[in-house]
Amino acid sequence: MKNQIILALKDVLESKNITRYELAKRTGTHYPIIDKYYKNKVVRYDSEILLRICIALDCEIGDIIKII
Repeated sequence: MKNQIILALKDVLESKNITRYELAKRTGTHYPIIDKYYKNKVVRYDSEILLRICIALDCEIGDIIKII
């Protein structure tokens, strides 16, 4: 089986009881972009967006990005 990177943003948001809309406001990122990260539909990860997400959620990058 081939390893792959997945985004666990959905799990982090649910555990912190934060909506995608609220995260978009906190990060200053458009909702459709947050939605793509939430649904794990991102092909190229933007380090600036990931940084803003981590700061807004007070989490580490390893909480959001997983290798399976």
